[in-house]
Amino acid sequence: MTFHDNPEPRPPGSFPARGRRDMVARDTAVRGRAAHNMTETAEGADAWDPAQYLRFAGHRLRPALDLLNRIDLERPETVTDLGCGAGNVTRWLAQRWPGAAVTGVDGSAAMLAKAAEALPELRWQQADIAAWAPDRPQNLIYSNAALHWLPDHETLFPKLAGDLAPGGVLAVQMPRNFAEPSHTAMADAARNGPWIETLEPMLKPAPVHEPAFYHRLLAPRVSALDLWETTYFQLLDGNNPVAEWTKGTWLRPMLDALGGDRRAGFEAAYRARIAAAYPPGPDGRTLFPFRRLFMVAKR
Repeated sequence: MTFHDNPEPRPPGSFPARGRRDMVARDTAVRGRAAHNMTETAEGADAWDPAQYLRFAGHRLRPALDLLNRIDLERPETVTDLGCGAGNVTRWLAQRWPGAAVTGVDGSAAMLAKAAEALPELRWQQADIAAWAPDRPQNLIYSNAALHWLPDHETLFPKLAGDLAPGGVLAVQMPRNFAEPSHTAMADAARNGPWIETLEPMLKPAPVHEPAFYHRLLAPRVSALDLWETTYFQLLDGNNPVAEWTKGTWLRPMLDALGGDRRAGFEAAYRARIAAAYPPGPDGRTLFPFRRLFMVAKR
């Protein structure tokens, strides 16, 4: 078991490329409770606070680079970072393939503004990633922690595989932690307060399916497919840090739907549940296991 405290991910290319393979594998050292497809969660990702999201940038970057290190491409001409956010990973894509035309695509103007400020030399495109279509087949479509915001994966993933050039790669990482208290506490708090009428319609089934679901969709459409899961045991600092983590992602749309006292009351109810579920250890830091699903598909 490895505990990740102030992680320092290895740069892309520091691991040997894996050979072609068609498999469903698990890298999980110690698995948490199995995710359930009917876990109810919040829907929508319209408003983003880059500063809040980037509070845990090191922990969020590690799985992105783990995915990048499993991509076996030498000289792609076209690379798209789909759901690029503030460009933290787009930077690594451009560094690994300096000869490629790298484009970051995201729906958030705030995130793209931060990305363009840091990396003005790259191309940034504001677009609804659910409706995104490339102007030509892509050598690499990379998406880290973005596609779980989108519905209808039954249609989405075959469509993305079809957007690849021959020999192109679809590389995706998505959280699959929706059956854990970090997320189930949102539904519990939403249903137990005067905000129920506003928040209950936002509760939806867990957006990410079992690995076998994606294998069924992609295997007939690609020449090689690698699927795996990893649980990251993250050590977080600060007061109730798990609540701060979700405040930068999945909790954000629910908070934005409320105002004034109701927003404060709902957040306090959620934070109380999270503090009980994830107490700090003797050293004052909090252990936050987080499971993620990865896939690398080569056309």
